[in-house]
Amino acid sequence: MRFETEADLDRETKCIEFFCNKFGLTYIKLDKNDVDFALYKDGKLISYAEVKGRNKNIYEAYPLPIACRKLVKLVDKKMNPVIIWDCFDGIIYGKLESLQGLLRIGGRKPREKSVNDIELMAYFEKNIELKEIFF
Repeated sequence: MRFETEADLDRETKCIEFFCNKFGLTYIKLDKNDVDFALYKDGKLISYAEVKGRNKNIYEAYPLPIACRKLVKLVDKKMNPVIIWDCFDGIIYGKLESLQGLLRIGGRKPREKSVNDIELMAYFEKNIELKEIFF
C-alpha cells in the first residue's frame, strides 16, 4: 500500500525543480515503482535521482535516512545516482557512489497495511560528500 499523498508529490516536484534550476537540468518523473526522476542536461540523460522528504531543517536533519531498496534501484541504473533530501529550509544532496553510511533495521512506526515501514535502512552522517543548499 502506498502512503504518498498529493502534498508529498507536490513537495517532491518542488524539490526536483529547485535542484534542476540550480544545475541547469531538466527532469522526467518515472513510474511509481521506479526511482523518482531521470535527469537531463541539454536533452541528454545524465543521472537518476531519488527525492526523500525530511520534515526537519537542515541543521537537525542528520543522520539522513533512506531505505536500502531505494539505493539498490538507484545503483542498478548505473548512471550517476543522486539522493536529494528535501528539508524545510533547503536541500541536502549527494552522489550515491561517494557516500558511506550505516546500515541497520529501522524506518518508522508501523502503519496498518504497510509492508515497508520497518526495513533495512541506510543512514548518512554529515560529511564533505553531502552538499547543502538553502532556499
